[in-house]
Amino acid sequence: MSNLIDISRNNLDKSLSPYLRQHADNPIHWQEWSKEILTIAKQYQKKIFVSIGYSTCHWCHVMAQEAFSNQDIAHYLNEHFISIKVDREQRPDIDQYFMSFIQSTTGRGGWPLNVFLTPQADPIIAFTYLPVVSRYGMPAMLDLLQSIQKTEESIPFMYPYDATKTKETSLESLIQAILSSYDEAFGGFGSDNKFPSASTLLLLISYYERYRDDAVKKIIEQTLLIMMTRGMYDHLQGGFFRYCIDRKWTIPHFEKMLYDQAMLLWTYSWGYRVFKQDAFRSVILGILRCLNESFFDDGLYFSAHDADTNHIEGKTYLWSYDELHEVLHPTELSYLMNNYEVSQKGNFEGKNHLIRKNVGDYGIVEEKLLKERNKRMQPFIDRKIITSWNALTGIAFVMAWRALGDKSLLHQAELLLKKLVQKHIVGNVLAHSSYDGVLQRQEFLEDVSSLLLFATYIYEENRNNKRLLISLRNKVNTFNDSGWFESAIRDFFKVRALDFDHPFPSSVSLATMALLRCSILLKEEYPLVKYRSYSGNEFYNLCAFISNGHWHCIHTPRIFSWSEVPLNTLQIQDTSYSDCFEGTCLTRNRY
Repeated sequence: MSNLIDISRNNLDKSLSPYLRQHADNPIHWQEWSKEILTIAKQYQKKIFVSIGYSTCHWCHVMAQEAFSNQDIAHYLNEHFISIKVDREQRPDIDQYFMSFIQSTTGRGGWPLNVFLTPQADPIIAFTYLPVVSRYGMPAMLDLLQSIQKTEESIPFMYPYDATKTKETSLESLIQAILSSYDEAFGGFGSDNKFPSASTLLLLISYYERYRDDAVKKIIEQTLLIMMTRGMYDHLQGGFFRYCIDRKWTIPHFEKMLYDQAMLLWTYSWGYRVFKQDAFRSVILGILRCLNESFFDDGLYFSAHDADTNHIEGKTYLWSYDELHEVLHPTELSYLMNNYEVSQKGNFEGKNHLIRKNVGDYGIVEEKLLKERNKRMQPFIDRKIITSWNALTGIAFVMAWRALGDKSLLHQAELLLKKLVQKHIVGNVLAHSSYDGVLQRQEFLEDVSSLLLFATYIYEENRNNKRLLISLRNKVNTFNDSGWFESAIRDFFKVRALDFDHPFPSSVSLATMALLRCSILLKEEYPLVKYRSYSGNEFYNLCAFISNGHWHCIHTPRIFSWSEVPLNTLQIQDTSYSDCFEGTCLTRNRY
């Protein structure tokens, strides 16, 4: 058999993935995942080494510097393995499958995700970070490679494994389970790393808007306030870092992801509509500034900013005590000391990551520090355009418009939808991503369901382009074959879509919400969505909350101002007025 892939070289210089291009200079003969490369592995009976990561992943960079730049490791891999690099953001199906494998076999996961396969592509064993020399209780990578080279057996694996199965529950039990997981001491959920649990907060805000439960109110307000005052928020430019590594929300992983900006813009917009706190409004404006200044490009939005600058995590964002004294005048320094936690010893490797002591206004000191920060070397930007993340960003613009009443935000959302349709739909294919104008012409449930959901919000606002809704709905339904699957790309088997709603809604939840809203807006029958047990299904449970009648379905010839109606409202074009809510429809034309 002749093959067109030269496996004696690193071929990542040809990739459309910024992440894969970061590894193009490694001495390892990296290949991209393809049907052809799998055939070559089988033909030459070589085991396969698959390393999955993404461009803004700190530990992926560490492995690139250490193990993947090591000549001895590279020589052994090149001689005995076919080595494949995968960008998890481009191939969520491959990532989901192997993440399920490592979780089922080790009980944990993360990135980089390193998996060893037989020549027939059956999984043998998986690891996350692997060191060059043995440390952290992990074996040296070369020793591990030599051991795996002698291994013949794969591990039987059924996807998805049992841990992904969910049970039905009641609304009361679900809310109680969320309340029980709340961290009373420091806010947020759980007692370890703190993530921006946007889907959980959206469900709680919607629940509170209906039931006015004081315990729920406390959790929402405290969590929104602590997220915006401590280390996860960028107090100079606005926008959020990925998550905090400590329970007290002090030090984040410093990458900025588009999906986090989208989900938290959505969350704070809902929070502002319900609680009317000016602090939440300032966060909305901060996220919008971050998006427009550092993610926006020709009508669409880049996927991410790296955690590292010049291989040092957080370098761009940190301040030494002496630096702050040099940059600021005494009165400005006094303001900083009064409003931020700043010390000589710092809070992160001898430097200060800025954390507010209080909720307050931002002014000339923050602007001055931002101007100084912008003079520094900046983190790498992953300029890949991902369809689903852009669709979520568009939905967030709609939520910000409804919260602030600034119609330019609705206009921005409408232009984003138009641009996504123009740029990422070619023929009948919705591209998952693009880079430098070149499309990744592979379809995923994540994208078609996100785009349909986005289209329902724009349709609700302007009542135009019903044809787009029908077309996208038909496409979403092609991903359901006795259950949802993530993709049907020929170089991989059908991967069943998972339903875990963090850090952003799962493909299953997005599809469920998109189809539900589409049916309601088009005045069609829709199935009852049942509640699922906590945790990890909060966006899906928001669908259930709507489906069970707890949102107002207002039929109206004209669109009411969003300030006139409850948060829990859908506005449906009709010839007369009625409000259908929890099994009863009332005729009225004002709220």
